[in-house]
Amino acid sequence: MNSGNVYTPFNEEQLMPVEEKLEVVKKGQKFGIGIPRETSHNERRTCMTPDTVQVLVNHGHDIVIESDAGKGSFFTDQQYSEAGARITNDPKEAFSQDLVLKVSPPTEEEIDYLKTNGFLISALQINLRDAEYFKKLSEKKINAIAFEFIADEYRQLPLVRLIGEIAGTASILYAAELLALSNGNMLGGITGVRPTEVVVVGAGIVGEFAVKAALGLGASVKVFDNSLSKLRRLHTMIDSRVPTSIIDPKELKKSVRRADVVIGALTRQNPQPIVTEDMVLNMKKGSVIIDVSIDYGKVVETSELTSLEDPYIIKHDVIHCGLPNLTSRIPRITTKAISNFFLSYLLNYDEEGGFENMLMLKNEMKQSLYMYKGRHTKKIICDRFGLQYHDINLLMF
Repeated sequence: MNSGNVYTPFNEEQLMPVEEKLEVVKKGQKFGIGIPRETSHNERRTCMTPDTVQVLVNHGHDIVIESDAGKGSFFTDQQYSEAGARITNDPKEAFSQDLVLKVSPPTEEEIDYLKTNGFLISALQINLRDAEYFKKLSEKKINAIAFEFIADEYRQLPLVRLIGEIAGTASILYAAELLALSNGNMLGGITGVRPTEVVVVGAGIVGEFAVKAALGLGASVKVFDNSLSKLRRLHTMIDSRVPTSIIDPKELKKSVRRADVVIGALTRQNPQPIVTEDMVLNMKKGSVIIDVSIDYGKVVETSELTSLEDPYIIKHDVIHCGLPNLTSRIPRITTKAISNFFLSYLLNYDEEGGFENMLMLKNEMKQSLYMYKGRHTKKIICDRFGLQYHDINLLMF
């Protein structure tokens, strides 16, 4: 059309100004997230760093943190407050949020503080629970997810692996401390001096990272496990080949007798100890045993549960460490690792439009639940404690 002497292909209506249309980003329902202070003995870790809090607050979440929740990991209330969290002195306020994140499972008293139909994500530590514990959770109609059951799209257990990586490395570093304390020896290899010998019982994630740390220090390492596939995987994962063996008592006894350090790294229930008291009696004076998986069942017959205040005992002139939460010795790095995991976990929840949508759409999310709206959804727990089992796929359709 012609507008005066100016030609334009648009008509008058098309030339009229209109309001700008901005893209609207679809976001999921925002949760109130509670981080209570850990009350479990020797628990120094927490689930969120101030940096993670800041990112989540910027995404619109309301973060409520109980005072001193980060103290064990050397994070202050001021750091959390500056990141945008709301600090409370009342544990009930932290526990009453839509989503509660804890490292240790809540105590029975703390279960009373949980919001009905709320979400709880924590470790479960099934060996320390009883039927009454699950019944109490059920009465609150809780949706409960356990660290031990959180899976990814590849059916791996990323959080279990993450903590296992830290535990495996920490076991060797602590063994090096204890070895120097007991007989002035150094874990590793020095020019002209025989390298220290390390025996790792278990070729899972904890064992893998214990082997890597020991090799990195220059030690001579031998690995035992009854799973040939795990031993084969270890060879694939580690550049230098290490001697491996199935758990043959004669071969194990010979290796343990020569060892400076023995690491118990089996992450499955052990019906009987693998390293017997007779084997320990023949170990060198001043050698060290770290039974990392003692909360799953003793790998070493002479091991006992120890605490961070008294982390080791001495039996038969051998130092024994039986810390069930070894990673609490290095709480800051463990907290950072757990926090990074939950940041990606919760941001993914944002993109999917909320937990309910994630549970509906993602099978691996369903499998991480051991309780859905108060109903028991993990068969392994129901079989063990005589609880009524509900198939999660029938509850959610």
